[in-house]
Amino acid sequence: MAIRVVRAAAGAVRRACGPCSPSLGPRLLRLPPMAGNVEAPAPVGARPERDPKARGGWRGGARIWEETEQQAKKLRSASDAEQHRKLPKRKIVLLMGYSGKGYHGMQRNVGSSQFKTIEDDLVSALVRSGCIPENHGEDMRKMSFQRCARTDKGVSAAGQVVSLKVWLIDDILEKINGHLPPHIRILGLKRVTGGFNSKNKCDARTYLYMLPTFAFAHKDHDVQDESYRLSADTLRRVNALLACYKGTHNFHNFTSQKGPREASARRYILDMFCEEPFVREGMEFAVIKVKGQSFMTHQIRKMVGLVVAVIKGYAPESLLERSWGEAKVDVPKAPGLGLVLERVHFDKYNQRFGNDGLHEPLDWTQEEAGVAAFKEQHIYPTIISTERQERSMARWLGTLPVHDFDATAHAAASLGAKAPSPLGDSD
Repeated sequence: MAIRVVRAAAGAVRRACGPCSPSLGPRLLRLPPMAGNVEAPAPVGARPERDPKARGGWRGGARIWEETEQQAKKLRSASDAEQHRKLPKRKIVLLMGYSGKGYHGMQRNVGSSQFKTIEDDLVSALVRSGCIPENHGEDMRKMSFQRCARTDKGVSAAGQVVSLKVWLIDDILEKINGHLPPHIRILGLKRVTGGFNSKNKCDARTYLYMLPTFAFAHKDHDVQDESYRLSADTLRRVNALLACYKGTHNFHNFTSQKGPREASARRYILDMFCEEPFVREGMEFAVIKVKGQSFMTHQIRKMVGLVVAVIKGYAPESLLERSWGEAKVDVPKAPGLGLVLERVHFDKYNQRFGNDGLHEPLDWTQEEAGVAAFKEQHIYPTIISTERQERSMARWLGTLPVHDFDATAHAAASLGAKAPSPLGDSD
């Protein structure tokens, strides 16, 4: 098609400018004069005058050539689009790792460039790498995009999973990563069923919370700086408190805009514990891991915050159980810096499709080394350096004395059995 257009343009130029001489190239041939219209020969050395119509013909030919060239470009662009359309468009999942510092969460806010999110960079890379058309980047529903977990501002991930439809181009992972900053990586890719939705098919999510161990230093008995080292007895007490969260509880006091009688405030926690501490750059850290079916906004940070308040001596242990009742409880929210989405689980999907011979199980065993390397290179160093520079945990610990952890107990004693109004927690 493009060749026919170019040939037509060349013919238009010849008609506008006259024939070409094979020996002299693109010059106008001087035809012999017609009878009765003989011109006197021009003097030797005189410059022949050009016919203004001929000059106009050249300009007209140039215009035709430009228009034809534009048509050819459009045809080439249409040809590229046609080539993309011939590529298979399939539903896949991407395993993502990212450092959340400097981002306002995972989920994209279409039409708002004020707050940058992880999905802004991801969608840009998908378009630039040729995996999706540009209009799919503007309307993510066109590629059936869904993230497994909507991480909050500053929260990182080592095992986020998103599902979407893409063109399966060659070297797809390398091309996508080539348009991403180093602190955002695609660590794996798998084909899934056409109706797969990463959010709805996820059975459970595992988060880790990394914090300096001086957060567990008792306010009256221990040093309150990075020279503190977590004792075995304190670690056992921390784990005893974290184990209290296991099971199904009403977590309306651990999020915002949830009333105590809302069914959605009840969440199931499979496990929660603190690992052995370790030292990085002279500061001791520990990692708390929690696995649950799903979590509400700020829920994990408040679960950690309440345990820290109890261990430090600001709140009584009985406050944990009271926080699951209908009464309003003041639960402190730990900083977002140390929170990381570590892994998402698809057990039911794997049982149904993982061994059917057509689909791969979503277990990411082969990607574990890459995930661990990403955490060591981009997530842990960011948490450590930011804590040293901004002292987010130290500053937050300074706010704990402001909380009134006895307010609920006093209110219950004065009001008797009267239940408070079902208001959700506020930030």
